[in-house]
Amino acid sequence: MNIRLKALSVHLLTATGAVLSMLAMLAAVEQKWSLMFLWLVVALVVDGIDGPLARHYDVKHNCPTYDGVLMDLIVDYLTYVFVPAYALFKSGLLPGWTGWLAIIAITYASVIYFADTRMKTKDNSFSGFPACWNMVVLVLFALKPDYYVILGVVLVLAVGMFFPLKFIHPTRTKRWRTLSLPMSLAWTVFAAWAAMVHFHPQSWAHWGLVVTSVYLLFVGIVQQIVPERRAA
Repeated sequence: MNIRLKALSVHLLTATGAVLSMLAMLAAVEQKWSLMFLWLVVALVVDGIDGPLARHYDVKHNCPTYDGVLMDLIVDYLTYVFVPAYALFKSGLLPGWTGWLAIIAITYASVIYFADTRMKTKDNSFSGFPACWNMVVLVLFALKPDYYVILGVVLVLAVGMFFPLKFIHPTRTKRWRTLSLPMSLAWTVFAAWAAMVHFHPQSWAHWGLVVTSVYLLFVGIVQQIVPERRAA
Protein backbone atom coordinates (compact mmCIF):
# COMPACT_ATOMS: atom_id res chain seq x y z
CA MET A 1 0.00 0.00 0.00
CA ASN A 2 1.18 3.51 -0.86
CA ILE A 3 2.61 5.40 2.15
CA ARG A 4 0.08 8.20 1.62
CA LEU A 5 -2.79 5.73 1.69
CA LYS A 6 -1.39 4.23 4.86
CA ALA A 7 -1.22 7.68 6.43
CA LEU A 8 -4.79 8.39 5.31
CA SER A 9 -5.94 5.08 6.79
CA VAL A 10 -4.61 6.20 10.17
CA HIS A 11 -6.79 9.32 10.00
CA LEU A 12 -9.77 7.16 9.06
CA LEU A 13 -9.04 4.91 12.05
CA THR A 14 -8.99 7.93 14.36
CA ALA A 15 -12.31 9.10 12.92
CA THR A 16 -13.99 5.81 13.92
CA GLY A 17 -13.83 7.12 17.47
CA ALA A 18 -16.69 9.50 16.63
CA VAL A 19 -18.85 6.54 15.58
CA LEU A 20 -17.91 4.65 18.74
CA SER A 21 -18.84 7.68 20.86
CA MET A 22 -22.25 7.79 19.18
CA LEU A 23 -22.80 4.09 19.85
CA ALA A 24 -21.80 4.66 23.48
CA MET A 25 -24.15 7.63 23.74
CA LEU A 26 -27.07 5.65 22.32
CA ALA A 27 -26.42 2.94 24.90
CA ALA A 28 -26.21 5.57 27.65
CA VAL A 29 -29.53 7.12 26.65
CA GLU A 30 -31.11 3.70 27.12
CA GLN A 31 -29.15 3.32 30.40
CA LYS A 32 -27.33 0.25 29.12
CA TRP A 33 -24.27 1.20 31.11
CA SER A 34 -22.26 -1.97 30.53
CA LEU A 35 -22.70 -1.69 26.76
CA MET A 36 -21.83 1.99 26.88
CA PHE A 37 -18.57 1.32 28.69
CA LEU A 38 -17.67 -1.51 26.34
CA TRP A 39 -17.96 0.92 23.41
CA LEU A 40 -15.82 3.40 25.34
CA VAL A 41 -13.21 0.73 26.00
CA VAL A 42 -13.09 -0.03 22.27
CA ALA A 43 -12.67 3.71 21.64
CA LEU A 44 -9.84 3.77 24.19
CA VAL A 45 -8.09 0.92 22.38
CA VAL A 46 -8.41 2.78 19.07
CA ASP A 47 -7.00 5.89 20.72
CA GLY A 48 -4.07 3.88 22.01
CA ILE A 49 -3.30 2.44 18.58
CA ASP A 50 -3.73 5.43 16.27
CA GLY A 51 -1.07 7.60 17.91
CA PRO A 52 1.85 5.19 17.39
CA LEU A 53 0.59 4.49 13.86
CA ALA A 54 0.38 8.22 13.11
CA ARG A 55 3.99 8.70 14.17
CA HIS A 56 5.14 5.57 12.32
CA TYR A 57 3.62 6.71 9.03
CA ASP A 58 4.39 10.41 9.67
CA VAL A 59 0.84 11.53 8.89
CA LYS A 60 1.73 15.21 9.18
CA HIS A 61 4.01 14.84 6.18
CA ASN A 62 2.33 12.06 4.22
CA CYS A 63 -1.29 13.14 4.66
CA PRO A 64 -1.33 16.81 5.70
CA THR A 65 -4.83 17.40 4.30
CA TYR A 66 -6.33 16.30 7.61
CA ASP A 67 -5.25 17.57 11.00
CA GLY A 68 -4.85 14.40 13.04
CA VAL A 69 -4.27 16.29 16.29
CA LEU A 70 -7.50 18.25 15.91
CA MET A 71 -9.41 15.11 14.93
CA ASP A 72 -8.03 13.30 17.96
CA LEU A 73 -9.04 16.12 20.30
CA ILE A 74 -12.60 16.15 18.96
CA VAL A 75 -12.95 12.40 19.39
CA ASP A 76 -11.29 12.48 22.81
CA TYR A 77 -13.69 15.14 24.07
CA LEU A 78 -16.62 12.98 23.05
CA THR A 79 -15.31 9.68 24.41
CA TYR A 80 -13.26 10.91 27.38
CA VAL A 81 -15.53 13.70 28.59
CA PHE A 82 -18.99 14.16 27.12
CA VAL A 83 -20.38 10.61 27.15
CA PRO A 84 -19.01 9.63 30.60
CA ALA A 85 -20.21 12.93 32.11
CA TYR A 86 -23.70 12.23 30.79
CA ALA A 87 -23.56 8.70 32.21
CA LEU A 88 -22.49 9.95 35.63
CA PHE A 89 -25.35 12.45 35.64
CA LYS A 90 -28.07 10.02 34.51
CA SER A 91 -26.92 7.02 36.54
CA GLY A 92 -28.23 8.31 39.84
CA LEU A 93 -24.83 8.05 41.51
CA LEU A 94 -24.95 11.79 42.16
CA PRO A 95 -28.36 13.01 43.40
CA GLY A 96 -29.84 16.45 42.83
CA TRP A 97 -27.50 19.42 42.71
CA THR A 98 -24.39 17.22 43.05
CA GLY A 99 -24.99 15.76 39.59
CA TRP A 100 -25.37 19.21 38.06
CA LEU A 101 -22.20 20.44 39.76
CA ALA A 102 -20.26 17.40 38.55
CA ILE A 103 -21.22 17.64 34.88
CA ILE A 104 -20.60 21.39 34.81
CA ALA A 105 -17.17 20.93 36.40
CA ILE A 106 -16.26 18.05 34.07
CA THR A 107 -17.38 19.54 30.76
CA TYR A 108 -16.33 23.14 31.42
CA ALA A 109 -12.90 22.41 32.88
CA SER A 110 -12.14 19.76 30.26
CA VAL A 111 -12.78 21.96 27.23
CA ILE A 112 -10.44 24.58 28.69
CA TYR A 113 -7.82 21.92 29.39
CA PHE A 114 -8.05 20.50 25.87
CA ALA A 115 -7.34 23.96 24.45
CA ASP A 116 -4.35 24.57 26.74
CA THR A 117 -1.13 24.63 24.72
CA ARG A 118 0.82 23.66 27.86
CA MET A 119 -0.94 20.34 28.39
CA LYS A 120 2.08 18.27 27.27
CA THR A 121 5.40 18.14 29.14
CA LYS A 122 8.86 17.75 27.64
CA ASP A 123 8.82 13.99 28.18
CA ASN A 124 5.43 13.66 26.42
CA SER A 125 3.52 13.28 29.67
CA PHE A 126 0.55 15.46 30.61
CA SER A 127 0.69 18.52 32.82
CA GLY A 128 -2.37 18.24 35.02
CA PHE A 129 -5.01 15.53 35.09
CA PRO A 130 -5.59 14.74 31.37
CA ALA A 131 -9.41 14.66 31.53
CA CYS A 132 -9.64 10.86 31.35
CA TRP A 133 -13.18 10.92 32.72
CA ASN A 134 -14.07 7.75 30.82
CA MET A 135 -11.64 5.87 33.07
CA VAL A 136 -12.67 7.68 36.25
CA VAL A 137 -16.41 7.22 35.72
CA LEU A 138 -15.99 3.53 34.85
CA VAL A 139 -14.17 2.95 38.14
CA LEU A 140 -16.87 4.88 40.01
CA PHE A 141 -19.56 2.72 38.38
CA ALA A 142 -17.64 -0.37 39.48
CA LEU A 143 -16.98 0.67 43.08
CA LYS A 144 -20.12 2.76 43.68
CA PRO A 145 -18.80 4.80 46.63
CA ASP A 146 -21.01 7.29 48.52
CA TYR A 147 -22.10 10.31 46.50
CA TYR A 148 -19.95 12.74 48.51
CA VAL A 149 -16.87 10.64 47.68
CA ILE A 150 -17.78 10.70 44.01
CA LEU A 151 -18.33 14.45 44.05
CA GLY A 152 -15.06 14.96 45.90
CA VAL A 153 -13.14 12.87 43.35
CA VAL A 154 -14.70 14.79 40.47
CA LEU A 155 -13.94 18.22 41.92
CA VAL A 156 -10.38 17.34 42.96
CA LEU A 157 -9.57 15.96 39.51
CA ALA A 158 -11.25 18.91 37.76
CA VAL A 159 -9.08 21.31 39.72
CA GLY A 160 -6.12 18.98 39.22
CA MET A 161 -6.21 19.62 35.49
CA PHE A 162 -4.71 23.06 36.13
CA PHE A 163 -1.98 22.16 38.62
CA PRO A 164 1.56 21.37 37.45
CA LEU A 165 1.21 17.70 38.35
CA LYS A 166 2.58 15.12 35.95
CA PHE A 167 0.41 12.33 34.55
CA ILE A 168 2.06 9.80 32.28
CA HIS A 169 1.15 8.93 28.73
CA PRO A 170 1.22 5.10 28.70
CA THR A 171 2.99 4.80 25.35
CA ARG A 172 4.90 8.09 25.01
CA THR A 173 6.34 8.61 28.51
CA LYS A 174 9.59 6.66 28.27
CA ARG A 175 10.43 6.56 31.96
CA TRP A 176 9.15 3.30 33.51
CA ARG A 177 7.29 2.50 30.29
CA THR A 178 8.10 -1.19 30.66
CA LEU A 179 5.78 -1.16 33.68
CA SER A 180 3.37 1.60 32.68
CA LEU A 181 2.37 0.05 29.37
CA PRO A 182 1.43 -3.35 30.87
CA MET A 183 -0.46 -1.53 33.64
CA SER A 184 -2.44 0.37 31.01
CA LEU A 185 -3.20 -2.80 29.09
CA ALA A 186 -4.23 -4.51 32.32
CA TRP A 187 -6.55 -1.60 33.16
CA THR A 188 -8.21 -1.99 29.76
CA VAL A 189 -8.73 -5.72 30.32
CA PHE A 190 -10.14 -5.19 33.82
CA ALA A 191 -12.42 -2.42 32.52
CA ALA A 192 -13.86 -4.65 29.79
CA TRP A 193 -14.19 -7.52 32.26
CA ALA A 194 -16.05 -5.33 34.79
CA ALA A 195 -18.43 -4.07 32.12
CA MET A 196 -19.10 -7.56 30.76
CA VAL A 197 -20.16 -8.80 34.22
CA HIS A 198 -22.31 -5.67 34.65
CA PHE A 199 -20.08 -4.34 37.44
CA HIS A 200 -20.92 -7.23 39.76
CA PRO A 201 -19.68 -6.17 43.22
CA GLN A 202 -17.85 -9.43 43.84
CA SER A 203 -15.93 -9.43 40.57
CA TRP A 204 -12.14 -9.63 40.81
CA ALA A 205 -12.06 -7.07 38.01
CA HIS A 206 -12.78 -4.36 40.58
CA TRP A 207 -9.56 -5.10 42.47
CA GLY A 208 -7.64 -4.99 39.22
CA LEU A 209 -9.19 -1.64 38.39
CA VAL A 210 -8.24 -0.23 41.77
CA VAL A 211 -4.61 -1.35 41.57
CA THR A 212 -4.03 -0.24 37.99
CA SER A 213 -5.94 3.04 38.45
CA VAL A 214 -3.91 3.99 41.52
CA TYR A 215 -0.71 3.30 39.58
CA LEU A 216 -1.74 5.32 36.52
CA LEU A 217 -3.03 8.18 38.65
CA PHE A 218 0.05 8.63 40.81
CA VAL A 219 3.05 7.26 38.90
CA GLY A 220 3.67 10.57 37.13
CA ILE A 221 3.63 12.48 40.40
CA VAL A 222 6.06 9.94 41.86
CA GLN A 223 8.33 10.57 38.87
CA GLN A 224 8.27 14.27 39.72
CA ILE A 225 9.30 13.53 43.29
CA VAL A 226 11.92 10.88 42.51
CA PRO A 227 14.65 12.32 40.26
CA GLU A 228 15.67 10.31 37.23
CA ARG A 229 19.13 8.78 37.39
CA ARG A 230 21.44 10.04 34.69
CA ALA A 231 23.86 7.69 33.00
CA ALA A 232 27.47 8.37 33.93
